[in-house]
Amino acid sequence: MIRTAVVGLGWWGRKIVQDLHDSEHVQIVAGVDTDPAARTAVQDQLEAVHSGIDAVLTDDAIDAVILCTPHKFHTEQIIAAAAHGKHVFCEKPLSTSGDDAQRAVDAITGAGLQLGIGHERRFEPAVDELRRAIMDGQLGTPLVFEGNFSQDKFLDLPADNWRLSAVEAPVGPLSATGIHLVDLAISIFGRPTEVWARLSTQATNFANGDTLAVTLAFEKGQTALITAILATPFVGRITLLGSEGWMEIRDRNHPENPKGWDVTRQLRGEEAQATFIPPHSSVRENIEAFAKAVAGGEPYPIPLDEMVANARTFEAITRSALSGSVEAVR
Repeated sequence: MIRTAVVGLGWWGRKIVQDLHDSEHVQIVAGVDTDPAARTAVQDQLEAVHSGIDAVLTDDAIDAVILCTPHKFHTEQIIAAAAHGKHVFCEKPLSTSGDDAQRAVDAITGAGLQLGIGHERRFEPAVDELRRAIMDGQLGTPLVFEGNFSQDKFLDLPADNWRLSAVEAPVGPLSATGIHLVDLAISIFGRPTEVWARLSTQATNFANGDTLAVTLAFEKGQTALITAILATPFVGRITLLGSEGWMEIRDRNHPENPKGWDVTRQLRGEEAQATFIPPHSSVRENIEAFAKAVAGGEPYPIPLDEMVANARTFEAITRSALSGSVEAVR
């Protein structure tokens, strides 16, 4: 079992503390937040709470940090953690800059440490089933990925929350939900080459947009069509369209509290088959997979080059959303 500290005790950081409270692989022993109220909210669940990250980076009894901080801090916090010999699990996005993401990865690998990333959708059983259907050739050649991940949770946030800032999160729907779909598309198709994105504010007063549509082109000719909306009640679905069939996954609830997935598969010449996959904590499984890798078990399943490709794509989508033009993924 590894001993960890959660840095950033907002909504998601507190969820992680709760989800891992009885894990056999991860013991969360400390928390860090600059907000006294956030520290108070979890102090009875942890051995210690601190106002600054240095307290856990210099603690030899802590093996790893879980970063749930605003995006702008990720790169330097990862580099600082690596310098202190700490493994890092970082919430998405790894960075808003591809070059910064590479710097973070280089710091981790240079120190011989493990890096994990908060793309828990890869760990959903329904996504595992989709991946098997692709690998087994059931769907033929994968051609197009379609995905929507929308929610209205941010309607309750105060206007000064960093998640609604055009500076700290310039394409709000991307960093909130859309980046998970970008990650899944990369895991299926490989490296994106160019992107066209349209960002608008139509139903809220969010400074960083409430509606995002993205078209991603991939180096082998495939396309991903992604939408993310922050003014629509929760809906989550992905579809993979192939030359021999298609498969759709629909979430029954937000991943914060999973209630299972409805999966439909249509193969050429056969009747469509619909199945239900029961709830599963993919957030917990992701962090435990990271912990097992830290402890010398199976390798962490998300490759470092895909983490960097995701950050480079994030950067390109941001440029396209602000310019209105097709942008290369550099």
